[in-house]
Amino acid sequence: MKYIYILFIALLLIGCNNSENKKELAHNEEETELHDDITITKQQFTNENMALGTLEEQDFNTTIKATGSIDVPPSNKAVISTFMGGYITKSPLLVGDRVEKGQVLASLENTLFVELQQEYLEVAGQLSYLKAEFERQKTLYNENISSQKNYLKAEGTFKSNLAHYNGLRKKLEMLNISPSQVEKGNITSVINLFSPIDGTISKVNVSHGAYVSPSDEILEIVDTHHIHLELEVFEKDILNIKKEQNILFSIPEASDKVFEAEVHLVGTTINETTRTIKVHGHIHDEAEANFIVGMFVDANIVIDSAKNKALPNESIIDNDDASYVLLLTNESESNYQFKKVKVELGEQNNQYTSILNPEVLNNKKVLTRGGYMLINEGKGGHSH
Repeated sequence: MKYIYILFIALLLIGCNNSENKKELAHNEEETELHDDITITKQQFTNENMALGTLEEQDFNTTIKATGSIDVPPSNKAVISTFMGGYITKSPLLVGDRVEKGQVLASLENTLFVELQQEYLEVAGQLSYLKAEFERQKTLYNENISSQKNYLKAEGTFKSNLAHYNGLRKKLEMLNISPSQVEKGNITSVINLFSPIDGTISKVNVSHGAYVSPSDEILEIVDTHHIHLELEVFEKDILNIKKEQNILFSIPEASDKVFEAEVHLVGTTINETTRTIKVHGHIHDEAEANFIVGMFVDANIVIDSAKNKALPNESIIDNDDASYVLLLTNESESNYQFKKVKVELGEQNNQYTSILNPEVLNNKKVLTRGGYMLINEGKGGHSH
């Protein structure tokens, strides 16, 4: 009888333990089912700077990546050199200085300038005599007084001298020396170099007293009033590039901002080394961007665009290898109640992500800012 009593007590204890385990399991299952419900107070919502929003129609682009730089047209860049060598006697400009068309950039001195002007004066002095002699011989020949030989000799000498005179005059003009001043006896050993365009000094390659030859680059001037993109696109992508396609680009070393441009010209030759083609783009609002020539550019050329239902990127919460949003299920006078809803993601841009299963949101409001904190850190709310 004693053993039967002990066995009865043991069975009773086992039954109680099983009952408690079942209750605990049921409680855990209930907690799991309700874990996706989160409630926060409206005060917490405000304090944490949270926000609500709904699905929006957004453009999502199919793009081709390209790299390149900020550049200017060839007509907006000038390299300053000299037609005859000389020693720098004046070069007051520094990189970054603004210059205007016609402004003196540098001065050079050389005895060859003096010799050229002397030769010009000598030829100019002979020209008047040779012209008069030619006209005299022409008159005599027409009157059958002088021979044709004398006439032709006078004509050849005059025209040869005239060509020499015109050539020397042109040389003086190219050196910015006034032939009329030389003819008045004003001979100079110094010439000035003038700016051919408005712009900014981008290179200075000389110093005071340095000798420069005709092949040397003294200064470089860049006019940034019209800048453009010079991009390189890989051969495999080039057939998708067309004029007037939109370009979204950034200057990764200087700014996170995205700027806009459009395809203006597409190159017709391939770089044999890199297998790329040049694409020239015109920048929108280029004056406001304050770009510097030579800046490196990351670009995306938009070849197609489609509208999709989307939410701000900050709405999407990655958790347990899946993506979720917090759907507003109830709003009381003092609280917001949200439910964690799994979403399927599509294309993404800088601000929005497309939602491939928009029907799960039922055109309701979702938490567009602050959701990550609630799910992953447990701040500001409690689970039922």
